[in-house]
Amino acid sequence: MDNKPKEPVLSRVELNKEKHSKKKPIRIIIAVILVLVLGLGAYAGSVYLKAKNAFDKTYDPKTAVKQDSFSGKEPFNILLLGTDTGAFGRKEVRGNSDTMILVTVNPAKKKLSLMSIPRDTMARMIGTENFSVHKINAAYNIDGAKMAMKTTSKVLNVPIKYYISMNMGGMRKIVDGVGGVTVTPTLTFTYDGYTFTKGKKVHLNGSQALAYSRMRYDDPRGDYGRQLRQREVIMSVLEHAMSFSTLKNLDSILGSVSTSLRTNLTFDSMVKISKNYRKCTQNMSSDYLHGVGAMIGDASYQVMSDRELQRTSNIVRNDLGLDSMNIDNNETYQNSMNSQFDWTSGDSNQVYYIYDPYTDELWNGDRAY
Repeated sequence: MDNKPKEPVLSRVELNKEKHSKKKPIRIIIAVILVLVLGLGAYAGSVYLKAKNAFDKTYDPKTAVKQDSFSGKEPFNILLLGTDTGAFGRKEVRGNSDTMILVTVNPAKKKLSLMSIPRDTMARMIGTENFSVHKINAAYNIDGAKMAMKTTSKVLNVPIKYYISMNMGGMRKIVDGVGGVTVTPTLTFTYDGYTFTKGKKVHLNGSQALAYSRMRYDDPRGDYGRQLRQREVIMSVLEHAMSFSTLKNLDSILGSVSTSLRTNLTFDSMVKISKNYRKCTQNMSSDYLHGVGAMIGDASYQVMSDRELQRTSNIVRNDLGLDSMNIDNNETYQNSMNSQFDWTSGDSNQVYYIYDPYTDELWNGDRAY
């Protein structure tokens, strides 16, 4: 009997290939990194020293790696993590990484590519003592950026050495630092005490912007609708980022960066990236790992077909200048064991089982980290 699960005829991404090939606005966390990292060259003198002092405080020595030369010749990946701490009363040390985007920079192609990874993606946690499967956004909460990078690397079969994380509290302060953002909601909704009205242009402060960009359950498009709102906020952030009023608030913005952002990139590496890879931002493309809704135990997950895993792996590897390789990981193994799963049904309540790869028996979850 063939255990391979049936593959979808075409993924949502493939059906909209032309749409995804165009330049698109990027999510809030990316905008901030582009402004504060790739935009460092806009500042000089004492401002440069202030920026260096702030970013030196963000360096994470626990995940230190030998830094590339960043001469403008070698391609590289950076995993961007937006964490759910530092705002709305959340006091966790790390929290889950509710935004996960793999950024690939290739100077030969003068291209910057973004691969979004849904936070509910089923994934094996790489680095736990025993076999453990969770939503991929839990990796950062379990063991920090190191596990998040290793887990994402294994899912997509691509090398990842660098990361940048920022919490929600920092994002709120940065939006305030640029003087707020202006948006025009496409639907009416209330979230976290704030009400937004369809078609009514409104100027938002940091807390309002976070609420506007975080709601998803009352949006008929779900997480995809939330992404559109995040992009709208980003465009407004970018429009205000280099204004005179933003420069006046630079000390406050840099202060927020020093307490809200963490990375294993040194400040010198950031400056080199700013100087040598700036042209790559003129040719940006975005894509995302598109899953199928399923129930694992009593929790809702996004599971990825072999075809979708291979598609996204090929894209990232090609953008890095690497040859394609056949995906063979825990996710493809779990797919092979779930021969009953219908990838085309559209039923997000389908049951998907997790098997222990060492025994081929159903995993009871007791051996989690």
